Amino acid sequence: MGNIFSTPSTGKETRYRPVIGVVMCENTIDENPALTVHEKYLDAIFNADALPVCLPHELAAREGAIDQILRGLDGIFLTGSPSNIEPHLYGEEGVEELADPGRDRLSLQLIRATLDKKIPLFAACRGMQELVVATGGSLHRKVQEVPGYNDHREDTTLPHDEQYALVHPVHIEPGGLLSELLPDYQQFQVNSLHGQGANRLGEVLTVEARAPDNLVEAVSVRNHPFALGVQWHPEWHSMTDPVSRQLFDAFIAACRKGHQARSAREE
Repeated sequence: MGNIFSTPSTGKETRYRPVIGVVMCENTIDENPALTVHEKYLDAIFNADALPVCLPHELAAREGAIDQILRGLDGIFLTGSPSNIEPHLYGEEGVEELADPGRDRLSLQLIRATLDKKIPLFAACRGMQELVVATGGSLHRKVQEVPGYNDHREDTTLPHDEQYALVHPVHIEPGGLLSELLPDYQQFQVNSLHGQGANRLGEVLTVEARAPDNLVEAVSVRNHPFALGVQWHPEWHSMTDPVSRQLFDAFIAACRKGHQARSAREE
């Protein structure tokens, strides 16, 4: 029996669409507990010629479930979120008012398993912060209160579209993954909608880009086929923004390459 995610035979050659696991966020709908994900994240994956599959938080509580689900996935995408990672997970005290402990449990376990299996991973905003924490790093809980850093939060008084406007440049570090993926750019403009940010990085992470105030804006995992985290929201207008489109295309290309390599080993 073939993989349920495999592209069905139609009598003509069809390029394989990688299957991407997408994390969701805790929510409440009509007083019922719910898990949700913004369509903009799913659309960005569809538009890059891949298929998103949403991952419930309960996977983290079922023995062996993450390893089993990863056998059917070609990549993982970690979305942004209104919530923040709970501070005890990166060695700090206090209570996080905008917490999502179910997502914390799933994302941190998922990242570690994904990196161990060399499966491509792309992380945006909270997703990048999860990547930092999962690999042994820590966060600034409120970047705007740390001396020397700017306020990177969105202006919630603006219309929704304007909150995602490009507001500051990021500078690419030479010799890394971003410089390889974006050879025509030494810097480019990004949106900024986050209150937390990377503080200390674990040994496996490399800084890929910084904001003008020196805040880390992108990281990658050393010795991995494709594991990239960015602090901005590349899914916003991913079809029309050239940088976003190149990043999603590169991520999906890495997922397709990984699928082909696994298929060859199984033959």
